[in-house]
Amino acid sequence: MDILKTSLDWTKDELFSTPFFIFFGIIFLIASIGFWQLGKTDLAKAYIVPTLIAGLLLTIIGSGLYGNNRVRMKHFEKQYLENPSAFVASEITRTKDTLKEYQLVVFKIIPIIIAVSALGIIFLNSPMIRAIFITTIALMIVLLLVDGTAHARINDYHQKLLITAENETF
Repeated sequence: MDILKTSLDWTKDELFSTPFFIFFGIIFLIASIGFWQLGKTDLAKAYIVPTLIAGLLLTIIGSGLYGNNRVRMKHFEKQYLENPSAFVASEITRTKDTLKEYQLVVFKIIPIIIAVSALGIIFLNSPMIRAIFITTIALMIVLLLVDGTAHARINDYHQKLLITAENETF
């Protein structure tokens, strides 16, 4: 197994998926403009700021991840050629830490945020509060969708790194 090729393939897959954050961010921004231009009710007007913030956050997250992965991709080959075993060891550590973060943030904290937001919709009646909670739920669902697939990819990559380290096939 060529671990450098596997690493580069994983990074290319990440480069493909991170623009989805930007795509959904733009959708939220368009929705914000739509609520601003067409919103007649208090609830419609209340969506302007929350969807604007969600759109900006998703766009920033997507841009940052895309840039980070492009830089990582350029450094993978150099790091691998300098010291293959150190490269594999550092990637194992990085992917292990990332998987732990996914377990905490994506699969525990985000569902809690969704549940609290859903309860907020039920118990609080202000149009602004409802708009914030509904937008938060939509934002968290986008994060779950994109990060759920990213988790599967990085877990697969981590397993391949472990096999490579175990067999010492650099």
